[in-house]
Amino acid sequence: MTFPDPDRMLGCLLGGAIGDALGAPIEGRPIAEIRATYGEAGLAEYSDARVRAGAVTDDTQMTLFTAEALIQASIRERGKGIGGAAPGLLQAAYLRWLRTQGEEIPEQGIETGSRLFAQPEMHQRRGPGRTCQSALHTIAARRRPYVPLGSLEEPINDSKGCGGVMRAAPAGFPFSPRVPAGAAECRRAAFAMGARSAALTHGHPSGYLSAGVLAATVWGLLRGADLADALDAARTELETYEGHEETSASLNAAVALAREGDALTPERLETLGGGWTGEEALAIGVCAALAVRDGEPVDVVRRALRLAVNHSGDSDSTGSICGNLLGARYGTAALPGHWQSGVELRPIIIQVAADAALEFGPNAPTDPETGDVPMNWHARGA
Repeated sequence: MTFPDPDRMLGCLLGGAIGDALGAPIEGRPIAEIRATYGEAGLAEYSDARVRAGAVTDDTQMTLFTAEALIQASIRERGKGIGGAAPGLLQAAYLRWLRTQGEEIPEQGIETGSRLFAQPEMHQRRGPGRTCQSALHTIAARRRPYVPLGSLEEPINDSKGCGGVMRAAPAGFPFSPRVPAGAAECRRAAFAMGARSAALTHGHPSGYLSAGVLAATVWGLLRGADLADALDAARTELETYEGHEETSASLNAAVALAREGDALTPERLETLGGGWTGEEALAIGVCAALAVRDGEPVDVVRRALRLAVNHSGDSDSTGSICGNLLGARYGTAALPGHWQSGVELRPIIIQVAADAALEFGPNAPTDPETGDVPMNWHARGA
């Protein structure tokens, strides 16, 4: 089984952040208002209308916490031979994120062991989703941060908001030695991890299965698959889950609409919904990524991301998902340089991607004499 491509992992995280930052200033604004402000073609570059040009939202913040938790889970699995810790570590990571938003919660004892939480730049309130906040406050009240509350089997609520899918791309990163080496099994594991990560806060199937699709699609892209093929494989896995029908229908509509290519307008894109729910956000991000096919990769990415954000709905989340997919498909060379240099948290994103590439790659840190995880690296999985 092939390992994930390091540059595509970085591309996935950077692309998601770029799409997030591009769409954030126009989130929820009617397309007529967007055109009146930015011209007939809509928003084309970063804008300072919301915070400052290149600023990201909770989408990117939570995506980074997802990646860090999965790195920690892998280190723990290799170092202690204990699998299954990822959902608990993810839940604790999201509670840390909640603290970065200035929310008061009971003491959890989770402040150590996170390089992200220690970064002042991460402590910025950037439009946290109401469902994520509500679910995490419920979790925090129990004071059991590493014991997952929400799951596929026991939903925490009935929300299908997009707060689960918009953070799930890193669930497609890991290569686990405990999973059989066949591609189908590994893709299945990525789908399950994406769904479990979202189910911690979003209990409706469309809220967590959309996250599974994104994770499984990213898994294929990081290992060299074409976007259409990676998505097809993820959709096949989706159909094995109970309650998949709404997400499957949204993706069917997205793939069909993407055939309109460059003729696709914001009004037509909005027939997929506003992107406020998981299946709609995924559908819009996927449709934009599939619709733009001709040209050099950097031009494809530029046009697709502009398409993904210029509509009347949740522009930052649809832009983030589209950016995750395109970054994972093409790598960093296809991301416009001025967008890369101007996006907020870029040094932190690069560090998280480097850590992921090391832990999930063929040469994960191992003591040459003992074969154990080195203590300086093991501390990251504490």
